[in-house]
Amino acid sequence: MNPPAIVLYGPPAAGKDTISEALTGLDHRYVLFEKLKIATEYGDRPGYRLATEKELAEMRARDLVVYENARYNNRYVVDRPGLAAAFATGDVPVVHMGQVAGVRALRAYPATWLRVLLWCPRDVTARRARHRGSPDVDARLTAWDETLTDLQASDPDDFDLRIQTDQHEPAESASLIDAALTAALARTSAPGADR
Repeated sequence: MNPPAIVLYGPPAAGKDTISEALTGLDHRYVLFEKLKIATEYGDRPGYRLATEKELAEMRARDLVVYENARYNNRYVVDRPGLAAAFATGDVPVVHMGQVAGVRALRAYPATWLRVLLWCPRDVTARRARHRGSPDVDARLTAWDETLTDLQASDPDDFDLRIQTDQHEPAESASLIDAALTAALARTSAPGADR
């Protein structure tokens, strides 16, 4: 059976960080997957492993990139070695994603992925971004608009669970995700599930 993993998709300030923390509080095996970040701005934000353009080029040449995207003048990468290291510890990686293409790309990596759509209205993103002191609120709102356009082009089966984060507390959202992953794992381990 493939190991479990979670991908949280949504616009900026939809609650990916907060819900990831709530998941870790629920079960220590839930661990935020730290993407590689090739930074030009705001490079000191925690939650990333910093890399250079040269390192990224080498990874591309060796087919070690699962997905990469550009946003906020930086590049973000989900890499095979990073995922392998997370799974090797027995952790359940929680990957943050802002593009449906990234959610789909992760399906190619052998894991039992629970794909969760976290959503909040645009004004909630603005309020949360200001509250946490984001230096680039306008860029966050542009990303919210891009996420809405991206989501409108998605397929119904791109997500296993949808949570409106302005209507659920983080702990409640984490419990919903945990229960959905438990159910998904039960389905994949049931007799005949691999047929």
